[in-house]
Amino acid sequence: MADRSAVKDALRAQRIETPSWGYGNSGTRFKVFAQPGVPRDPFEKLADAAQVHAATGITPKVSLHIPWDRVEDYGALSTHARELGLEIGAINANVFQDEDYKLGSVTHPDLRVRRKALDHLLECVDIMDVTGSRDLKLWFSDGTNYPGQDDISARQQRLSDALSEVYGRLGDDQRILLEYKLFEPAFYTTDVPDWGTAYAHCLRLGPRAAVVVDTGHHAPGTNIEFIVAFLLREGKLGGFDFNSRFYADDDLMVGAADPFQLFRILHEVAGNGGFAPEAGVAFMLDQCHNIEAKIPAIIRSVMNVQEATAKALLVDRPALTAAQNAGDVLGANEVLMDAYATDVRPLLAEVRAEAGRDPNPVAAYRAGGWAEKIVAERVGGAQAGWGA
Repeated sequence: MADRSAVKDALRAQRIETPSWGYGNSGTRFKVFAQPGVPRDPFEKLADAAQVHAATGITPKVSLHIPWDRVEDYGALSTHARELGLEIGAINANVFQDEDYKLGSVTHPDLRVRRKALDHLLECVDIMDVTGSRDLKLWFSDGTNYPGQDDISARQQRLSDALSEVYGRLGDDQRILLEYKLFEPAFYTTDVPDWGTAYAHCLRLGPRAAVVVDTGHHAPGTNIEFIVAFLLREGKLGGFDFNSRFYADDDLMVGAADPFQLFRILHEVAGNGGFAPEAGVAFMLDQCHNIEAKIPAIIRSVMNVQEATAKALLVDRPALTAAQNAGDVLGANEVLMDAYATDVRPLLAEVRAEAGRDPNPVAAYRAGGWAEKIVAERVGGAQAGWGA
């Protein structure tokens, strides 16, 4: 059996980064649904993120999205984060919400548009310098809708050129995290459609570029844990965007659709050294809480990742290796299933209690009165949400 003390140590060391946009209003492709008490600016988003960290104890970093989180003074925003016990995580560039980007951003056929998009990416590196962020996370909606619309190879060259210029601007302790997505909004070709394309570009860039695996960005039936194992082996897994999907890129709470898949992914992380600090894997949430309350949903997502992590850490690896080496197919599978079937909630409650926190983070948040406080105080102004 796995050493229980070592498992608890690993759970205490776990860190999960929450997304600023997860605290704002979001919705379906047809409507954004507003909720009372939603933050009106990045400072209030950080205040909500601090509540998640207070309840869970493992979420000190918050990803920003530019221009959604643009402020006049990023130094002041960073100071505000530190005062709340937080720090700024990844800076996410946005080159998909502008009229100019209808035919693409860094892969657009027009040099002027490409330069505009590239200047935004470089602006994001400037923001990293001020906030102390290590990671520039890049996702491109670029692609084509029809055969013949543009030259596929030329678009890859434009992408490579842009990434190379941004890479050259990075500081020694900064890196690019390149995300991929199978489709949407481009339906014929997507310029970064899969892990192989992202991996190839990162390999060309150098050691400070790695791939982000968004768990909702794959075709149905894709073996995501294979991708994770491969990228870890190559030293090119930069991080996760955790969420769930039933059909496409649904951005639901992680573990909601297929908790067994989440376990299988984290089993590969655990077995390939992905939880070690030197692996450099950023465990991030990327979710849109359309109809559920924002803060409890993020807390619940963090708890889901914790539970899947605990099960992955409880796998009896010597027994698994022995069964694998003996060709014992059923025995090896049984080892995994035994770990997955373990009720780890008492273990996690124990870890939280030993850290001086409530064993039930959601209950602790609800009892604290923050939800009522923000509904009463955040009156007037424009709520944050998609595009703001």
